[in-house]
Amino acid sequence: MAKEPLLLPRPEGLYCPAGDFFIDPLRPVPRALITHGHSDHARPGHGSVLATRQTLDIMAIRYGEDFAGSRQAYDGPVTLGEARVTFHPAGHVLGSAQIAVEGRGCRIVVSGDYARVPSPTCAPFEPVPCDIFVTEATFALPVFRHPPPEVEIARLLASVAAFPERSHLIGAYALGKAQRLIGALRQAGWDAPIHIHGALQRLCDYHIAEGIDLGDLRPATTGTKADFAGAIVIAPPSAFAATWAQRFPDPVISASGWMQVRARARQRGVELPLIISDHVDWPHLTATIEELNPAEVWITHGREDALMRWCELQQRKARPLHLVGYEDEAE
Repeated sequence: MAKEPLLLPRPEGLYCPAGDFFIDPLRPVPRALITHGHSDHARPGHGSVLATRQTLDIMAIRYGEDFAGSRQAYDGPVTLGEARVTFHPAGHVLGSAQIAVEGRGCRIVVSGDYARVPSPTCAPFEPVPCDIFVTEATFALPVFRHPPPEVEIARLLASVAAFPERSHLIGAYALGKAQRLIGALRQAGWDAPIHIHGALQRLCDYHIAEGIDLGDLRPATTGTKADFAGAIVIAPPSAFAATWAQRFPDPVISASGWMQVRARARQRGVELPLIISDHVDWPHLTATIEELNPAEVWITHGREDALMRWCELQQRKARPLHLVGYEDEAE
């Protein structure tokens, strides 16, 4: 009889029979291991959740303290049934982790979402040797080659200097992207107040409590248009479709890896598209696979076909997982 695999895809998500747990399940399960706090990976309603302390804190902020029946903060290797589990930094958002599962003579690393460009707001990606590497494919097309963040921040600051009468609105997801932007602006020397939408406040406060210096943050809810001349304002992209955005002088700027797609930038009325991403682009994705050199690559949530083809050309064994339910909204 063939030996049961260490991990296998099920409708709920990736399942480990040896440890009887799921990783980033899409629906409530008895036991879930969570890579990070974005809503397409971290969902409420599980019987128990194992994650980093910061991811558990973020889930409690977003869903309430009773988001799961019980929770356990990762604090070193854990044995679950016949599987040994370790967590390793993913470089995506605060608290994000890759989950390494070992058992039955195999080690599989589930990367969740990850980035190879260091962020001022989370621990950098840690390469973990493995037999099977489970990778995201959000930007798995050769066209996606993200410029260095400092180059995009310099473009933003140049625009602020050139148009002091206008406010600069930046669309950024509340967890990760907003704090990455703020941190990058501070690293570039912007020490003036940054105005934030109320939807970002609690998670920004949490980052500050965790020792991440975001500088002077102020609400973007009070003041006249004149008060916001020359200001940098950060808000969820959804806020730009509301009357909330009408209090500011133009333009609207969106910060996202997707801004490399010019048609999307035009569709959203973006005057100065910034290409800043929390995910690996094509060269970093393929370089990571070459660095880890796993016996097999599993590809999930993204553009699987192009990466499958690349693996074929490189004579690397690969398979698509076809897991549905992980979106690009967090970008």
